[in-house]
Amino acid sequence: MSDPTPPDAPADGTPSSPDTLLAAATAKAEEHYGQYVRVLAEFDNYRKRVARDLDQARQFAVERFAQELLPAMDGFELALANAAGADVKSLLEGQDATRRLLAKAFEKAGIAELAPDRGQAFNPEQHEAMVAQPTADLPPNAVVQTIQKGYALNGRVLRPARVIVARAPDA
Repeated sequence: MSDPTPPDAPADGTPSSPDTLLAAATAKAEEHYGQYVRVLAEFDNYRKRVARDLDQARQFAVERFAQELLPAMDGFELALANAAGADVKSLLEGQDATRRLLAKAFEKAGIAELAPDRGQAFNPEQHEAMVAQPTADLPPNAVVQTIQKGYALNGRVLRPARVIVARAPDA
């Protein structure tokens, strides 16, 4: 047998009128709507904050790298300012010091050189073949010479190394 008292009936057992039930449902709906509006506002604020943070991250992502490059730029400017009265040896030493500063900045930023050695296997993911040169002293698809170094940022190729690749000699 079922209980004739509706589940929304007051605890004292008196039956609820439709108006009372409607008022309770309306209050509950208004409460849920208020919660919904607050969650919607929170989400909108969160979305705006994330967009602002991403924009700042994009703008200043290279800040640390740029700070590492400043000494290299200073070295170049110093070399240009003193180039007229300097001898070749001191200019070369200055250029080498500047190159070392750049290499240090690259290393700190996670930029690695891609400079394959002679005889290393050609890797199309890291190398770009400029010429296929016939040669008997290296196996086909081996690097004969690196024309231009490549660079990778944390394992992702920024620029492939440009190389001359060996091929079988003409018969």
